[in-house]
Amino acid sequence: MKRTLIKDLKQHLNTEVLIQGWVQELRNLSKIKFLILRDRTGDMQTVAFKSETEISSFELINELTKESVVEIVGIPKENRESRWGIEVGIKKITVISTAAAPLPIDNTDKSQTNLDKRLDHRLLDTRNLHKQAIFKVRSKIVKIVTNFFDQNGFTNINSPKLTKIGVESGAELFEVNYFDRPMYLAQSPQVYKQMFVGGGFERVFEIGPVFRAEKSNTMRHLTEFTGVDFEMGFISDYTDVLELIENMFIDLISTLQKEAAEELKLLNVEHRIPTKIPRLTLDEAKKLLTSKDKRYGSDEDLDAEGERLISEIVKEKFGSEFVFITHFPWKVKPFYQMKDEKNKNVTKSFDLLFNGVEICSGSQREHRLDVWRKQAAEKGLDPEAMPEYAEIFMYGCPPHGGAGFGLDRITQRLLLLNNIREAVLLPRDPVREKP
Repeated sequence: MKRTLIKDLKQHLNTEVLIQGWVQELRNLSKIKFLILRDRTGDMQTVAFKSETEISSFELINELTKESVVEIVGIPKENRESRWGIEVGIKKITVISTAAAPLPIDNTDKSQTNLDKRLDHRLLDTRNLHKQAIFKVRSKIVKIVTNFFDQNGFTNINSPKLTKIGVESGAELFEVNYFDRPMYLAQSPQVYKQMFVGGGFERVFEIGPVFRAEKSNTMRHLTEFTGVDFEMGFISDYTDVLELIENMFIDLISTLQKEAAEELKLLNVEHRIPTKIPRLTLDEAKKLLTSKDKRYGSDEDLDAEGERLISEIVKEKFGSEFVFITHFPWKVKPFYQMKDEKNKNVTKSFDLLFNGVEICSGSQREHRLDVWRKQAAEKGLDPEAMPEYAEIFMYGCPPHGGAGFGLDRITQRLLLLNNIREAVLLPRDPVREKP
């Protein structure tokens, strides 16, 4: 008999079916036994009657443990008293794999198990349908964003994760012994993105791992995360990049509402589709923040509290969950960003905040080799020590810009999760190194 998924049972009422999955709940009475079965599509109440179920199967239920894998032959019937509207009458049950008892964590919706212990036993934790929904949404985000880039003329690239170029800060690097030579885990694909814009592709994107050797034990930082990076050539200004990102998020949220409707409903998440994302310069944002008694120096960036507060102001003022903050001080930005022509103290740069947290950072890049060299020297860097980077601009390079997102942060803010680790299957932070 071919397997029937739980989500399809209503199409097979009063017909014998075979269902397979994990035992979620058990309730034993003398002449009737209830078993909640769960597969990847949902859960379902099954019921064994002493008068209708094979004797050996009826007695077998007494020995079952939660999370054991079983298969059930039974008949789905309407039951208006059940929260599913139907239930499956068990004719026969077979144990495929018995789960050890007791379970190391409680993976039910009523669980009080702390996050660290749940992550230690992620295998069990993700059997919970709410936890699965998080990663089904995350998977859809990858698909939708990939399709968006493809439809807008971008080529997917894969850059090396063991590298000696493209490093922005030595303090944030993981050094690796590479055949008795030092190499580093890539902290950004920045140089490689620019390399292949100049290599003729014009528009490139990558979704891949990024590593930051920062000892940040916060609810929004990880040492390994998944970056969504893109770069686009022949732009007229950095605002071309903002418009592409704006369109990307309009497409993402509207498509998610269609393709992940069940998961969003299960997670009780609802978002308004953005139409136009407000844009504030950093100076404008700082002026608005004075109403919240939050003040910054001229060369200071916003801290986490500032990001949260300005997002509250923007939501109240413009009705938007998103806001672009632009024109960050040259002092706090990398040397390869283009300075603003009118004010050389700021760059053509931006951050995108979503529900109070920065999820994206980008800029127009400096493509003129002489200016690039001068700016590197201003930051105390030696342009001659970066020949591979310099080569990008030596043989004709178009004006270009781009950005980098954190897929984990997008998922976290989209689903309003308290901790970024909830949005990553197996997170890595300064203390977590397994499973």
